[in-house]
Amino acid sequence: MKDGTNTELNNGWVSYAKRILSPNHDQRPQAAVVDTLVVHCISLPPGDYGGNNVEAFFCNCLDPTAHDYFQGIWRQRVSSHFLIRRDGELAQFVPTHRRAWHAGESLLDGRPDVNDFSLGVELEGTDDSAFEPPQYATLIRLTRTLLRCYPALRMERLVGHSDIAPGRKTDPGTGFDWARYRHGIVDNA
Repeated sequence: MKDGTNTELNNGWVSYAKRILSPNHDQRPQAAVVDTLVVHCISLPPGDYGGNNVEAFFCNCLDPTAHDYFQGIWRQRVSSHFLIRRDGELAQFVPTHRRAWHAGESLLDGRPDVNDFSLGVELEGTDDSAFEPPQYATLIRLTRTLLRCYPALRMERLVGHSDIAPGRKTDPGTGFDWARYRHGIVDNA
């Protein structure tokens, strides 16, 4: 991948994203090729939008006393490459050439450890709520950028967390409109 020559992706950072470096990432295995994009959803506490709790969580700064829900998660070390807020704002936590810790125990097409060969995108939301039009617009733009910069990434490799961790994860959930997302990528190409 030659992301240094693309004006939208330079050294693994998307130019139109707010940059917030998470410490929760590491080097991908040497032979790993990014060929998958995993769509997730998150809100902290669940159903509470806005604020900086997700950013704090991905940066190991979540205050465990701020909400009872945080008591069970504040020690976890997780991240995602990207977060798309309800208003469409894009934040990036991990450069795309690094392995973010978003998929956990996972399997895709017989290959374990999906973090090794994927990019993770979190949408601010819950598994059972609809997502906002600005989120789709940003996700579509981001996906088109990543499809251009990562030749092995294909439309059929755009998956949900539930696809790679069935029975363990349900996100992005019933509120995510896969047809709208996929059509938007093709229609805006």
